[in-house]
Amino acid sequence: MDALTPNPKVRHMGLEVTVEIDLDLLQQAIRRAQEYLLGLQKPEGYWIGELEADASVTAGYIPVMHFMGRRISEERKQRIIQFLKSRQNTDGSWPAYHGGPGDLSVSVQVYFALKLAGVSAEEPFMKKAREFIRARGGVARTNVITRVWLACFGQFPWSDIPIMPPELIFLPKWFYFNIYEFSSWARATIMALALLSHLRPLCPVPEGRGVEELYLEGEWPRPPGHGKGMISWENFYLVVDRILKAYQKSPIKPGRGTALRKVEEWVVAHQDADGSWGGILLPWVYSLYALKELGYPDDHPVIQKGLEGLEDFILEDEERGFRLQPAVSPIWDTAWAIIALRDSGLPPDHPALLQAARWLLKKEIRVKGDWAVKNPRIEPGGWAFEFENNYYPDIDDSAVVPLGLLRVKLPESEEPQKLQAIRRAANWVAGMQSSDGGWAAFDKDNNKRALAHIPFADFVTPLDPTSPDVTSHAIEFLSAIGGFKERVRKGVEYLKNAQEADGAWFGRWGVNYIYGTGLVLPALKAAGEDVRSQYIQEAVRWLKSHQNEDGGWGESCASYDDPHLRGQGPSTASQTAWALLGLIAAGEAKSPEVRKGVRFLLETQREDGSWEEEAFTGTGFPRAFYLRYHLYPVYFPLLALARYQREVIDNENNENSAGRDES
Repeated sequence: MDALTPNPKVRHMGLEVTVEIDLDLLQQAIRRAQEYLLGLQKPEGYWIGELEADASVTAGYIPVMHFMGRRISEERKQRIIQFLKSRQNTDGSWPAYHGGPGDLSVSVQVYFALKLAGVSAEEPFMKKAREFIRARGGVARTNVITRVWLACFGQFPWSDIPIMPPELIFLPKWFYFNIYEFSSWARATIMALALLSHLRPLCPVPEGRGVEELYLEGEWPRPPGHGKGMISWENFYLVVDRILKAYQKSPIKPGRGTALRKVEEWVVAHQDADGSWGGILLPWVYSLYALKELGYPDDHPVIQKGLEGLEDFILEDEERGFRLQPAVSPIWDTAWAIIALRDSGLPPDHPALLQAARWLLKKEIRVKGDWAVKNPRIEPGGWAFEFENNYYPDIDDSAVVPLGLLRVKLPESEEPQKLQAIRRAANWVAGMQSSDGGWAAFDKDNNKRALAHIPFADFVTPLDPTSPDVTSHAIEFLSAIGGFKERVRKGVEYLKNAQEADGAWFGRWGVNYIYGTGLVLPALKAAGEDVRSQYIQEAVRWLKSHQNEDGGWGESCASYDDPHLRGQGPSTASQTAWALLGLIAAGEAKSPEVRKGVRFLLETQREDGSWEEEAFTGTGFPRAFYLRYHLYPVYFPLLALARYQREVIDNENNENSAGRDES
């Protein structure tokens, strides 16, 4: 057989161009990526890549330590300052994602942290930041979470912060408005804010280190404006807020003391073993603030565990300085690493895979969390995203982890344990299917639209609706297990209904339509859908039409703000891999577009086996908060190249072998 695959032609600048894939280079690329990924495995058996967010997360470490009365060494402080300066845009702002436009709230939070660290407002880079912030309306135009952040330090009046009454804890679970109708991340944040809303802490900052200069003349904070139109949910909540503010001033508040105790108990009970709350920073930090304000001493186990756990989210080195991660992703990274390594040819009993599988099995969650409020009859069984998060296992990880475990062959004595864990996860995932046929991230039927308009919704997404990407993983998993035909059928119907008019699917947890479409197509194949059907071919055409001239695919986080930008952006390794995985699943492995995409990955792979990628291709809160998974441009390109090799090269070898046998 020739060292090159057959030479399909594509049109480039009006000319026909031959696309060649060197088989030796393909195999070398796969081998290098395997070796690179294997070299990143931790001694305990798991993989974990850096999880990067915007600069406000790292900046937030300074105010947190100040509030909690902890000293930051001068050396560490300088590392933080240098990191923040390196992330500033040329216009003085700080973006919500790499290469993005300046974000007002992010910029204000970073500016405040720098002032608190002792950086002079007269530094040239601080002047530019101040000009950007003031030109966009100053602090008064930031999101509510930023205002709460500043209020804790006396930089914004609590009287202009929307009230979050602790009496929410009394609302029964059958009532339309109750804490379990909010998304898991919003629920944990709201409970902490309910305490802060009553306590109204005021941690003083040193003289001259506030942000008074960010306010425009005559525009000292004012309440949020009205919603659109006379009748809207926004205006309804504004009226409710005025009532709650009047109640806040009343000297008589029946039940307030009991409510505060119950909320405090809820917050303390929901702290995880690693010291976090839900494995994410926002509820974590606000819970620490609230408990400290309630009088918890510095040596209280809850405070100690919370602060010690925060240190585990820190990365610090000479090359990039100090970074605080918004979360950690060991379960997610380990599952995908197993899948990529196994699909690329590692044997099912390879020592690295055995070690990873055993580690994952130890992380199975066997206790009931908040999800059980709506599903009390379902047996626990699944995985979280982080090292520890018993209250919030998520459907995405609980579907992807078993897909990895199914690829590993443990010793005969250990296989029953593995299969039992997979079966428990399948039953749990199936039981978490929402009434519309799709799956959300953490909860079932978490879709009360009225709650999407609460004042804090401008950053913390209050709901956890079903999404095509999570649904795809659930379908792929349940299809592999068998016995869930009706669940899978409903899931496929959900995907058909969720398809965009142009053929793409929205991506909730990855950027964006490339992620959604690239995940849906393999799920539909796993479910047994005919890839020649019209709706699948529409998705194929959409992916092909959004391929860049260099052969790759890319999409900016800006597509969440402007859907017209869907599928547009500089090529990235992870997004190219998602597009390839979708097209290969749809039977397009031999198409010129796929070969061109494969060639892009081959040509852009670094010598060490990885791919360079600075773009944020992960999503936290659409239109507000984005993520860069540092292992995405490792295991996803490896997986795409491996599946291309399997679908094209191996099939051609089989065809040639069959031809020789016939002759």
